[in-house]
Amino acid sequence: MKLPELRAAVLEANLELVRRGLVLYTFGNASGIDRASGLVVIKPSGVDYDQLTPADMVVTDLDGHQIEGTLRPSSDLPTHLRLYREFAAIGGVAHTHSNYATTWAQAGRPIPCLGTTHADYFHGPVPVTAPLADQAIAGDYEAETGTAICRALDALDPERIPGALVHGHGPFCWGRDPAAAAHHAVILEAIAQMAYQTLALSGALAGNATPLARALHDKHFLRKHGASAYYGQPS
Repeated sequence: MKLPELRAAVLEANLELVRRGLVLYTFGNASGIDRASGLVVIKPSGVDYDQLTPADMVVTDLDGHQIEGTLRPSSDLPTHLRLYREFAAIGGVAHTHSNYATTWAQAGRPIPCLGTTHADYFHGPVPVTAPLADQAIAGDYEAETGTAICRALDALDPERIPGALVHGHGPFCWGRDPAAAAHHAVILEAIAQMAYQTLALSGALAGNATPLARALHDKHFLRKHGASAYYGQPS
């Protein structure tokens, strides 16, 4: 896919997340990669979706060096790059904070396969990552998030398990292109809702949620609101 087409495809994937109700305000992001050139296109950080155009998409290489675009790329770029480097078959990544999938992530619980809708898309439970250690959160946090996803997929096929939950954070999904990644994000949210409601109906949701680790709490607040905030665009 040529770069202008990839820019348009990435914008469309981001807008699909909004249309399907998976995104609030500027939450979430989708990206795509041109494997021939090794260039990645991703949504800019903290920009309203209704203001985005293909020209606003940010282009980087697989090392995160910005090649095109004047806006700051999504703060989750290092997570996307880690997945692209690890899984050669994927061409798009989508991340949301959709309600039900994020609920499972906050509980630190994989989503079990309880029905055929799940089985149509995920060949097994939707995995959840282990909690990040304080040292990983304080370091290259977003890259460490990608590494945690890769560990959760150890011995699993990312083409058969096209998404994972990041403990305490939310879902990341992928596919052959940005449209497929967004599609899987939409399906994952539906699966998460059905699984939650099925277990609630059967009285099988027992378990205690624990507060978010303080280091991760601080990291997410301060990356948006701290003195060295890097979410969004410079004021």
